[in-house]
Amino acid sequence: MGPQLMGSYARVMLLYYPVALFYFFAAFSLYVYWAASGAGLKAFWWNIPSTALTAFATGSSVATIPANLEAARRTGVSDEVREVIIPLGATIHMEGSCLAAIVKIAFLFGLFQMPFTGWDVWLTAIGIAVLSGTVISGIPAGGMIGELLIVTLYGFPIAALPLITMIGTIVDPPATALNAVGDNVTCMMVSRALHGPRWFLKSH
Repeated sequence: MGPQLMGSYARVMLLYYPVALFYFFAAFSLYVYWAASGAGLKAFWWNIPSTALTAFATGSSVATIPANLEAARRTGVSDEVREVIIPLGATIHMEGSCLAAIVKIAFLFGLFQMPFTGWDVWLTAIGIAVLSGTVISGIPAGGMIGELLIVTLYGFPIAALPLITMIGTIVDPPATALNAVGDNVTCMMVSRALHGPRWFLKSH
């Protein structure tokens, strides 16, 4: 199955990386614009590259916390918001990991020539993805637990486990960047919820 697997892993990269890039720019821009309007959007994109690059290079949301806190401070997020949201988000808020879980499930369905259709399949996939991005992310080797869930809940043979473990390695850099930057975006959304839609203008 070697050549088949290499082709499948290449397709995973060709799918995940563009989707992650689109989500990074489109979804985060939409969230930030809602949270802080055009001025906040400009400040966000000016300050976020250090966070994104640190997360991409280290593959660790926790290692990115200092850069993330500094970026949020420069953007104008208050101490009480950023110092709660960013450390908490580093362990339980994972957009990139949720996307990766869906890709892993779709990968196995394609590899074993099973139809990835039906509400029961889709809802289970979404449930596993959300669980992976909120609960399991705080557990050491949580990614492996999420992958074990995928294999057992859908009844795949245990030999499928190492096949999707490799996907975690392939998609980890962009997934971590989404996870960490998403925490920063959440800070801005929480700031709007706490301090009103003009919070950004008041902080500058």
